Amino acid sequence: MDPPETLTSSTDDNNNNLRRRRGGGGGGTELDSSSVEASSSSDDVTSDVRNDESKVDRKEENEEKKETTPLKYVYRASAPAHRRNKESPLSSAAISINSAAIFKQSHAGLLNLCIVVLIAVNSRLIIENLMKYGLLIGSGFWRSSTSVRDWPLLMCCLSLPIFPLAAFLVEKLAQKNYMTEYVVVTLHIIITTASILYPVLVILRCDAAFLSGVTLMMFACIVWMKLVSYAHTNYDMRQLARSADEGENSEINYSYDVNIKSLAYFMVAPTLCYQLSYPRSASIRKGWLARQLIKLVIFTGLMGFIIEQYINPIVRSSQHPLKGDLLYGIERVLKLSVPNLYVWLCMFYCLFHIWLNILAEILRFGDREFYKDWWNAKTIDEYWRLWNMPVHKWMVRHIYFPCLRNGLPKGVAVLISFFISAVFHELCIAVPCRLFKFWAFLGIMFQIPLAILTNFLQNKFKSSNLGNMTFWCFFCIVGQPMCVLLYYHDVMNRNGGSS
Repeated sequence: MDPPETLTSSTDDNNNNLRRRRGGGGGGTELDSSSVEASSSSDDVTSDVRNDESKVDRKEENEEKKETTPLKYVYRASAPAHRRNKESPLSSAAISINSAAIFKQSHAGLLNLCIVVLIAVNSRLIIENLMKYGLLIGSGFWRSSTSVRDWPLLMCCLSLPIFPLAAFLVEKLAQKNYMTEYVVVTLHIIITTASILYPVLVILRCDAAFLSGVTLMMFACIVWMKLVSYAHTNYDMRQLARSADEGENSEINYSYDVNIKSLAYFMVAPTLCYQLSYPRSASIRKGWLARQLIKLVIFTGLMGFIIEQYINPIVRSSQHPLKGDLLYGIERVLKLSVPNLYVWLCMFYCLFHIWLNILAEILRFGDREFYKDWWNAKTIDEYWRLWNMPVHKWMVRHIYFPCLRNGLPKGVAVLISFFISAVFHELCIAVPCRLFKFWAFLGIMFQIPLAILTNFLQNKFKSSNLGNMTFWCFFCIVGQPMCVLLYYHDVMNRNGGSS
């Protein structure tokens, strides 16, 4: 080995400069000091760097020294490899010491491993199912044997714009002071009530397919909520305009215009809250729109495959979960939970991410926060605030805060909000099934004590994910499969009994 004196003079100058920057040497040789400082990839060196200027200077010095120092002198065996206390990346002590650093680490490898294992396990299950039962895709549930009778539902859906038009006429007359406020409110109540009762009567009188009934009821509920928002917003704007005319807050302009174009845009826009103008995007991305349409077709087909290949056979071969053996009912619910969860996730992705974004892109609707990170919800009430933003904003704007402004307690306002949500969930499921068992209604109302439970667990164990795990267990593993099994089982039994 060559002696240390063979190093170039530039190396000695660099070593001296580095020692001066570190406050002097002492206790080690020049070569050992330069060895430690030369390792730019070392965690010890990077932890000592505190600002951008020192990082740039140190990088330049290291690059210059690497050019002039032989490789065998870069990292000596005598250089210390362990200089301070450290914890393993996944240990709880590391998280408590530096909670921010653990989230800055990349866990992409573990995520990729989970994805590979998930694909492998589900691929095996799909192949095993196909080998055992064959391809079970059919259309008996989605298309009734008398599907020609579904035309009244189509005509009913096409005639729903009559109700927004009637609401517009009422607001136009109210703007011109042709009727009193009491008459305006009464007419809006009649219009909104008719907009929801009319589809219900059509579905109940026709032997329509389940999918057709669900689609019509969802459109009817959307129209009802939009009409309520339209009437409520215009009422509030009239009150503000009158207060400005009377001298209150006269410096603010509260004038508004009842415009058919704004109503027409609102009725097709991906929002449930009416306002005179919305944030708009610059242009329509045609290529992006085509890709989203392809995704919509793919994931819709995937939902149909899972329902027909897995959920349908499970329900047909099961007994009623509340009338048979308890252990058997638990086994059926758990067996149904995985395919039901896949269908529910696909439904969320298709509806809230793909379809609403497609609609927003076509209409150049700017506010596309249709959901938030509901998958991280640690309580049930947090989940309801995050997963369906259009409905949540409507509830807050037209139900929750109006209740508070009228002097109702917060708990009562929450109870009323959940009650309205439960009624419409029941209508969307029970009416197309023509089975009023109130399973969906009870399932939504059960969210109130479940929210209290998850809030208690989260407050008691603030540093854990117990609340999030409880949410996933009750809502997606137990609650939804149970409700689906009850309704689906009753529908299939009714169809089998009638045939």
